[in-house]
Amino acid sequence: MKKPMLITMVALAMALAFALAGCGGSGGSADGADGAGAQKLVVGSQDFYENEIVAEAYAQALEAKGYAVERSFRIGQREVYMPEIEAGNVDVFPEYTGNLLQYYDQDTTATESQDVYDALAGALPEGLRVLKQAEATDADSYVVTKAFADEHNVKSIADLAGIDNLVLAGNSELETRPYGPKGLKSVYGVEVSQFKPVEDSGGPLTVKALRDGDASFVDLYSSSPVLAEGDLVVLDDPKGLFLASHIVPVVSANVDDEAAAAIDAVNAALSPEELIAMNSESVNDERPAADIAKDFLTRAGIL
Repeated sequence: MKKPMLITMVALAMALAFALAGCGGSGGSADGADGAGAQKLVVGSQDFYENEIVAEAYAQALEAKGYAVERSFRIGQREVYMPEIEAGNVDVFPEYTGNLLQYYDQDTTATESQDVYDALAGALPEGLRVLKQAEATDADSYVVTKAFADEHNVKSIADLAGIDNLVLAGNSELETRPYGPKGLKSVYGVEVSQFKPVEDSGGPLTVKALRDGDASFVDLYSSSPVLAEGDLVVLDDPKGLFLASHIVPVVSANVDDEAAAAIDAVNAALSPEELIAMNSESVNDERPAADIAKDFLTRAGIL
């Protein structure tokens, strides 16, 4: 009788141990962190140096709070990565308010910062939401060389109307976006004779096409450090062809309140000056995004 009783007691002890282990494991992560660490979040980025830096800052801030983070960076342009976000494959993504709003609503009439943000919040599909937008903006802008501006007396996009043989260069998606050739014609009466795709989204290849005379004007982002070099002119946009575009995180339902607070802290520190400085470190100093982001978070007191 003693042997069966011993077996029964051992079985009960093992069952109790498994039950306790199950209860204790639900609040911790695989690496032993408590609370937030139990949740793994996928952070994504566009195939663009600035966007990768901001995504890396989000990722490091989340890791500092104990979250397990999977990086899915340089996914591509909006037409590629938004379906991934909508499908639930990405939880956190740095976006730009104006451009994302136009992705969902090409006919939007919102142009100012808060109006664009509010419209975007209402345009997102179920399961996605935006957190607080940063002060930092990075809007598209049309840019010409100073020599071109002087020759044609061009100060605004409207001044391009009537100039023959205009060649526009930008990433391939620009050709079909609301502010591309179609928007130029409908809003300003500007006729683009030729569109040249350049696959670096406002980077060195785009700038080279402009400076070499292969393009009359190009689409560059307003936080690009190259604009401070003095030989390029950003054209005014009096009719609001480009919407206000603040950096804003788009997140899934997997992002809880603590994760949202960590991301919001990054955006609260993300000023226009910080963004331009980080972009300069990437473009001019060729520093890795992870190092740039870590230094920024340290300056901000987040790490």
